[in-house]
Order: sequence, then structure tokens, then C-alpha cells
Amino acid sequence: MALGLREEGADTDSDSGSGSDSDSEGAPLELTPAELMRAILLAPVDLLWNGGIGTYVKARGESNGDVGDRANDAIRVNGADLRVKVVGEGGNLGATQLGRIEAALAGVQINTDAIDNSAGVDTSDHEVNLKILLTEQTRAGNLTLKQRNTLLASMTDEIGAMVLRDNYEQNVLLGNARAQELTMAPVHQRLMHRLEERGELSRELEFLPSDADLQARAADGKGLTSPEFAVLVAYAKLAIKADLTESDLVEQPFFEKVLRHYFPQAIQDRFDDEIGEHPLRTAIIVNAIANSMVNRGGISFAFRTSEESGATTAQIARAYVIAREIFDQAAFVDQVEALDNIVATGVQTQMYLEFRRLMDRATRWFLQSRPLHSDIESEVERFTEAVRRFTSVVPDLLGGAEQTRLEGEVERLKDEGVPLDLARRVASLLDCFSLLDIVEIAHATGRDVDLVAATYFLLSERFEVDALLTRVSRLPREDRWDALARGSLRDDLYTLLASLTTAVLEASPEATDATEGVDAWASANADGLGRARTALKDIDAVEGAGIAPLSVALRTLRGVIRSGSAH
Repeated sequence: MALGLREEGADTDSDSGSGSDSDSEGAPLELTPAELMRAILLAPVDLLWNGGIGTYVKARGESNGDVGDRANDAIRVNGADLRVKVVGEGGNLGATQLGRIEAALAGVQINTDAIDNSAGVDTSDHEVNLKILLTEQTRAGNLTLKQRNTLLASMTDEIGAMVLRDNYEQNVLLGNARAQELTMAPVHQRLMHRLEERGELSRELEFLPSDADLQARAADGKGLTSPEFAVLVAYAKLAIKADLTESDLVEQPFFEKVLRHYFPQAIQDRFDDEIGEHPLRTAIIVNAIANSMVNRGGISFAFRTSEESGATTAQIARAYVIAREIFDQAAFVDQVEALDNIVATGVQTQMYLEFRRLMDRATRWFLQSRPLHSDIESEVERFTEAVRRFTSVVPDLLGGAEQTRLEGEVERLKDEGVPLDLARRVASLLDCFSLLDIVEIAHATGRDVDLVAATYFLLSERFEVDALLTRVSRLPREDRWDALARGSLRDDLYTLLASLTTAVLEASPEATDATEGVDAWASANADGLGRARTALKDIDAVEGAGIAPLSVALRTLRGVIRSGSAH
């Protein structure tokens, strides 16, 4: 067991000159071993690291008998009484789960022993999968035992880096979850219900809060704690893995790259063909997909998407992977991670969550707008060139209130220490989502992507679509029907904007300038546009407009498109 730094203002030197601890009378301070250990556990320091055997922290409602570790009954403390900032569990069961939850509710940063020890498990997985591959090569006479052992040892650092990468991403996930503990509490509750319905989760067994407990916490402005998220992460990943294992998703050629990326470079270079025949090929690929979906999409990502779209887990995973590749998630993450210890963690969390919103929308778009069984690589190829080319251009295509919104967000991020290029990328992430519709419109109409993009964003500005989307994002998502209505309104808005863009382009086939085409279409549809603008202004005046006013706005916009098409 180890302690971190003393808290600020704590004495670090003795003024007595003797160098020995003493009480106020100058007599030596005497403590029994048990008293010393309890003092260590309750010390006001930054970090308490448990690397030993035993359970040292419980909850107030638990007795020592409940814990089942008699050897440490004399020194055990309650989670609510800890005065540290962070607890790390290098040993197993350093705290009971209820003790962890109690500590977390009291403000201590604590996960679970499974999270803090996950590097060991991950390392073992890599070792086993490597040995399965190399043992077969040894049996076939392609390697001697000595060569096998030398090769294994040579990959130590690379495997270590892979393991640390996995654990880093998992802790980013937990940080993102904590940032949304209250706003996403209803979704987490529904996820737990779903897992219970599947027979995969017992909330009582895992010490996850009941619905009544969650309601009480919400009243106090709290949701799940980090130790609870740690448990839910495991169950969310297990559910995804179970579904994907039963599907044929991993047979897509794209996932051969995922399989090979799991192994160190030396193995890829020497045993490329053999990797594809690995006995645990499916399990390795499924594990990689589940980790990516949950670590980057969020604990409830697959559940939320299924709830809103009705898609299967395999369909969701396929759409997510396509979106991830097209929008270059890896490069974005690299940029954000480069700011570790440069900008505040909260700022990085905001950027991660903004990209998550993009993945949410892009995944749903592919589920609704593209064939569900097309090849992943062909879908990525269809969109990537245009999306990557326009990603840096989108901020310059915005106008009016949308441009003002973007510039304000860029300045805010810059003030937080975010470099300008990354600030512009983050501020325009959700605008870049529209590039999917833009590419499809260009394919359907045969018009140049540059003209389509300029027309699309000009129409978005003139019809104040950004403001309507903001109103939709503020709608509640307390239950499944709230979530469905919210998602449906958002999708309808994007669909209407795409339809409006197509109508304008088709009405002005000779136009080579966006403003020229939009102005010509607006002139031909002046009466309908006038009615639409009046209706939109009325809705804008409604404070906290709910589903009904927003539905009227959508109907009004549909009317404009229909009247324009009739000309």
C-alpha cells in the first residue's frame, strides 16, 4: 500500500530539529500497527494505492462479517471516510463494490479493481493468442522452440504499448461517462433494463442502483458513479460480443485488417497468411469491434442506436465502422490526445463527446440511407474522398448565424488552449455530418460536389436549420418514445434540407453558382417562402418549443418543397 503527495498546506518538515515524530508535549507518538494502517487509509493525500492482499474499504452499511476478510477487520475503513483524491487498486478486492460506490458518491475518484488491473488480463490475452499461433508454427517445423521464445521476447515492448493503448481508451470512456452521468441517466437506466431482459445482468448482484435509487440520485444532481460505469461497461461489451459472434459480420474482407492489426508487426511481416487462419479469428475481431464501439461510441451506443433505429447489433457495428473510417476517427483522436497535460481534461472530454455526436448521427444515417448488406470497403471508398476534402472547407461554407455560432465556438476552444485547426474541426463536426447527404445528392443529380455543398449550406442558413436542430437537441429523452421522437425530428430536418437542395439544383440545371440557383428558386416560390418564414418566426418566438411546434415547422418546410416542385 502506498500514499501519494500530501495535500497542499500540509507540513513536510519538522521544526524541532530532532527529526522524530512527537506529540504536543514532545513525547514520541506511539501507534499500534492497526492504528498506523488506519491512519494511512484515512490520510488526506492525493493517491491511495493498494497493491496488497485484503479488503481495506467497505460501505457504512456493510459489516466486517459481510466483507469476509477477518485479517483486516481492525483496520478497515468506510468509503465515505476516505480523504484521498484518487484510489488505485493494484490488488484484487482492495475495496468492496459498495465501498467504492460510497467513496465515489463522496467525491473520491475510484474505478474498480477490474479496471485498474485490466492491463494484466489484456497482456495475458495477447500472450495466449500469440502462443496459439506460434505453437502451431513450431509443430509444423517452421520455428524451433528457441526461435519461438526469442520472437516472443522481442515483442514485449510492442505488446506493452498495445495494452496501454487499450487501457488508456477505456479510462477515457469512463471519464466521458462521468461527464454525462446526469444527462444520460435515463438512457443508462433503460440500458440496464434491456440487459436484464436479455438475462445477462442482475442489478442486485452487481450492486447497481434500482430505479428508485436512480430517481433519488437524479434529485441530487447525480447519476451512476465510476465504479458502476465500470461494471456496466463490461456488460455492454459482453452483449455486443454475444450478438456479433452469432452474425456473419466478421466475414467482411475489411476485418482482415482489424485481425492483422491486433498482432505485432513482426508477426504480420512473417506470418501474414497464418494470421488469417488463427483459431480465435472471430473472437479477436469481435473483441476489437466491441471495444471500439463502446470506448468511442459510449456505454449505451449500441443500445441507443437499436432503440432509435430498430437495427441489429451487427448492422449497427457495420454502420459505425463505416462512419468511423470515413470521418477519420483515428486522426481526430490523435489530435485530442496530443493535448494531454496541455489543456484541461474537461476540454478534451468535450471534444471527444462532440465527435461521439457525429458518430451517433453518421451511424444512423448509414442505417437509414444506404443498403444494409453492401461491402464496408466500397461504402468507405464511396464517401471518403469528398468527406475528407471538405472537412476543412465546411467552416468557410457556413454563413449568417451558423458562421457566428462556429466562430464563437472556435474562439472558446482557442481560449482553452486548443490549436486553431483542431478548434475549427471540433466546432464544425456536426456540420460535416451533412457531407454524407451532400455526396449522395451529387451522385443522384450528377452535379459537382462543390456546387451541391455550397447550395446545401446556403439553404441551411436561409431556413435557419441550425436553430431548429438546436431546439431538437434540447428535447427530453426521458423514455424510449422521447428518444424516438427526438431522433425522428432531427432526421426529418436533415432529410428536408437534402430534398430542398435537390429541388433547387433540379430547378436550375444551368446554374454554376449556389447563390444564383437559390435566388432563382426563391423568386419562383416567393409566396410559399413568405408563408414559411412567417410560420418559422412564430415558432422561434415560442420559449422552449416542444415537439408540436417543431412538427409544424417541418410540415411548413415540406409545403415549400412541394409547391416548388409543382412549378
